[in-house]
Amino acid sequence: MRGAFVDQGGLFSYIAPEARVPANHPLRKIRELVRGVLGELNRSLGRLYASEGRPSIPPEQLLSALLLQVFYGIRSERQLMEQLNYNLMYRWFVGLSPDDPVWDPTTFTKNRDRLQNGEVFAKFMTKLLNHPQVKPLLSDEHFSVDGTLIEAWASHKSFRPKDGSGDEDGGANFHGQQRKNDTHASTSDPDSRLYRKAAGREAKLCYMGHATMENRHGLAVAGTVTFATGTAERRASEIMLKAKAKKAGRRITVGEDKAYDTADHVANLRALNVTPHVVQNDSITATGKRRQSAIDGRTTRHKGYGLSQSCRAMIECIFGWGKQHGTVRKTTHRGITKVTTDFMLNLIAYNLIRIPKLLTAQPTALTTSRSRPTSSKTKRQKKRYSPRSSADARSTACGSAEQSAGHRQALKESKSPQASLLRRH
Repeated sequence: MRGAFVDQGGLFSYIAPEARVPANHPLRKIRELVRGVLGELNRSLGRLYASEGRPSIPPEQLLSALLLQVFYGIRSERQLMEQLNYNLMYRWFVGLSPDDPVWDPTTFTKNRDRLQNGEVFAKFMTKLLNHPQVKPLLSDEHFSVDGTLIEAWASHKSFRPKDGSGDEDGGANFHGQQRKNDTHASTSDPDSRLYRKAAGREAKLCYMGHATMENRHGLAVAGTVTFATGTAERRASEIMLKAKAKKAGRRITVGEDKAYDTADHVANLRALNVTPHVVQNDSITATGKRRQSAIDGRTTRHKGYGLSQSCRAMIECIFGWGKQHGTVRKTTHRGITKVTTDFMLNLIAYNLIRIPKLLTAQPTALTTSRSRPTSSKTKRQKKRYSPRSSADARSTACGSAEQSAGHRQALKESKSPQASLLRRH
């Protein structure tokens, strides 16, 4: 029997949004982590608001909505509010009931400065990494650092002379002109810089984002945004690694690409109690001369150097996810402070997507490794070829075999974490 088509549904629903979200949906574990971190930030968030007056929109809901925007690559806050209005799963994640009205998109504009001044995003990252379930996943001794370009929300026409000369056509025709950051600046986003990634590539107005990754499971542990200059990557690396070395209280290692292979940077890292596992840049220059690398055999002969270079490739997955699924490829914000906030939000979102998978796979990996039978011959070989000293053992960059297996699994999953973890709705 054919069912009757009724164009208008019921006016009331007796099913809670909690019951509509599948039990195995990845957002469930992410929501649990987010709620735990926001609970620890309650006192910090309370200091950002007055003790009396009209109640504001809870900052916990604003932060949850911003995370949704990064998870699903929503282009703007206006589109985010449109989808939050009719998507019950979004409402469930943010903490809105089906009947609650959504707020105006300009609410994010007015409250973003408040959250930035309170360093909420940096505190959120710290609390997430110190979570009791997350902290055992991290390495506090072996790291990787790299940078990426973030295209600014400004056009080439806005890049005009600072003294106002040669501006008759409004910057429409700049062909044949010599434009430099010393003499020119963008009128739309003065903090952006004209930068070319490599010889033969086009120059763009952009910022430079930097991330520090721990080598055990490839999670982002620090990040910052700087002006796009030739030395920005090395200076940002030294600042981030100085804090990590001070926190560890012992020598740490860092894997970096050949752009970091300069004598001053390597010397600065060693002065900070950091062992630089930097790719040797001894290529042939345009004049036919070979570059002199600051890294010699004293560093490359150790096994840890090769392991650091192997683990270092995982950091590209962080930038790749942020540009393909997040909001890092071309920022919609202007000013280095707001771009930094958006970059940190993408790092937090990447960690939140990776952590539930790691927590699920961690007990299985440990059980498998413990239950694996070991012959007496294998035991004798392990005893015979054990590291001769604790210094040799510390030179290993990725830890034990279990951690290396977890790293390989993380590399496989991170090729398309959005497709495997979050279904687009």
